[in-house]
Amino acid sequence: MTHTKPSDAGMPNPEPYQPQAGWRAVAGLYHAFFTGIVLSTVTRKGTPAAAELVYEIFCRQRRERFLAGLRKLGIDGLPPAVAAAQYHYLSNHIGGVAVQYMHESDRKAWIRYNAPRWIWSGTALCGIPSEVSRAMLAGWHAQNGVTLGNPRLGFVCTKQAADGQSGLEGYYYEYDHDLEPHERLRFARNEEAPDFDAAAAPTLPTDTWPQARLDKAKRNYAMEYVRTALPVAANLWGPHEAERLLRLTARLIGMQFYHETAAQLGTPVDKSADSFARFMETLARAQDDACEIGGFGSQVYQRGWTLMDSVSDAHPCVADAWCGLFEGALAAHNHRLTLRTSWHKGKQGYAFEWAIEGD
Repeated sequence: MTHTKPSDAGMPNPEPYQPQAGWRAVAGLYHAFFTGIVLSTVTRKGTPAAAELVYEIFCRQRRERFLAGLRKLGIDGLPPAVAAAQYHYLSNHIGGVAVQYMHESDRKAWIRYNAPRWIWSGTALCGIPSEVSRAMLAGWHAQNGVTLGNPRLGFVCTKQAADGQSGLEGYYYEYDHDLEPHERLRFARNEEAPDFDAAAAPTLPTDTWPQARLDKAKRNYAMEYVRTALPVAANLWGPHEAERLLRLTARLIGMQFYHETAAQLGTPVDKSADSFARFMETLARAQDDACEIGGFGSQVYQRGWTLMDSVSDAHPCVADAWCGLFEGALAAHNHRLTLRTSWHKGKQGYAFEWAIEGD
């Protein structure tokens, strides 16, 4: 196949690219995609399957990110309860999530995820069963002591937004004895967190975390949830069921968020194949993927896949499912057009080709 460079395809010169606007667009789209995956699992496979999925997602993220994150943030030398709580405060702050941190002692430190909850944004909170919210705590917070090699560290949950309370709240506590697995997560709804004092909370150094780095980190934060969720779903459900449900979810999210995402990217929405190709190219660039337009504006070529390049156990079904985002977006852009997709993974990594067809 002969590839035509964008400059040869009769496309107008693009406006100067604004990377931070692109990062915000990607963050919003992938945030919605992750929440949609959980909601689709609740409604189409049931609460137990959704709880298992969320548990495995957060277990995987904890194994892959927690210890390295402590070192990156420079808090790995703190007492275990304090380090775990500060990690959640600082890492979520980087991701744009409102979290509070309250130090009570070196053995007891609180965190509070205020309303509105980022992870279950908007009306999605109404569709999240209590068991799914608990699964997140069981997969990450309750296991921080295990990851740190401290079997005395557990987490006590005092509030859950999914239960109609004012937020997700609780504290890390280092007991005097080793905890049994069922003791690592405890609920104490009668307890109340102390007030948050921003002046006493840890801060990120502005010289190493300037605004531009924070903006890009928010994009990476949202993408990380999808990067984890796709292979976990495939491993749990098998490739055929995973592709069916994930691709459907991707189509729904693509339809619902296309106009919002296109507006953030600054791409036209005139129903033409050319303008949709520009949308795909700009979105790819905002994800750090190499992309070009050819075929007189009706074909899009992407080399590499930042989202999944580093994931060694990604089944091929996750690529097919992910392409549903563009199928749904095209349906919202112009439902008379169709998207023909082909991709392969070779020694140089992933390569995608899309053809936008129709009148």
